Amino acid sequence: MSGPELSVIIFAFNEEANIAPVLLELRRWLSTKEPSAEIVFVDDGSSDGTSAEASKALAGASHQLLRHETNRGIGAALKTGVRAAKGAWVTFVPADGQIAPDAIGALRDAAARDRSEVVFSVYDHRDDGLHRKILSAGVRALIFLVHGVRMRSDGPYLFRRSLFDADQLVPDTFFLNFEFPIRILGAGVPTTVVTIECRPRRSGQSKSTGLKRIYGVAQDLLELRVRRVKESLSRSA
Repeated sequence: MSGPELSVIIFAFNEEANIAPVLLELRRWLSTKEPSAEIVFVDDGSSDGTSAEASKALAGASHQLLRHETNRGIGAALKTGVRAAKGAWVTFVPADGQIAPDAIGALRDAAARDRSEVVFSVYDHRDDGLHRKILSAGVRALIFLVHGVRMRSDGPYLFRRSLFDADQLVPDTFFLNFEFPIRILGAGVPTTVVTIECRPRRSGQSKSTGLKRIYGVAQDLLELRVRRVKESLSRSA
């Protein structure tokens, strides 16, 4: 039997209050829109009942339930999910309820329409505050200056699993969601961008934002540049 066409990764860290309704909403959507898809759930070292709630919510669905013993970061969770995924195409959604399952449909439709290998997403509206908007603009400028690509990617993206080399992608942090698009755009892979809605979190506070994470991006970008140069020299040797 061939594997599923699509794998949807959900990664969570201490999202006990959110995970069941998020997974149940996703299951309802997949049952009508992508009935052959699998859900790959990655618990990134939660200390609460996230895994137990996820297990109950996923009962009867095509799924894998994976767990890190310690909190390793968004990048590590995504890499774990992709390594386990069986689908030819892979996407992901956060466990906080901010991204509705309809966004998956928008990504899939764009891939088919534009014959793209990767589909990125940007938010139609999200009140990030002036400070974070300025920082975001600065990061995009740095990406262009250091890596020569213009990146438009805010939220989940859809990609062919064969394009995602989890061993090549070093970061275990949120920076992975900069590195993968930079590598894809730099390689000239056919891509497109869709606009999706970003809802408020169901409850709790975001764990993927904060000045400490943002301030480290500039250093990560420079380190990635060094790695890419070394990789290029190694291939030409």
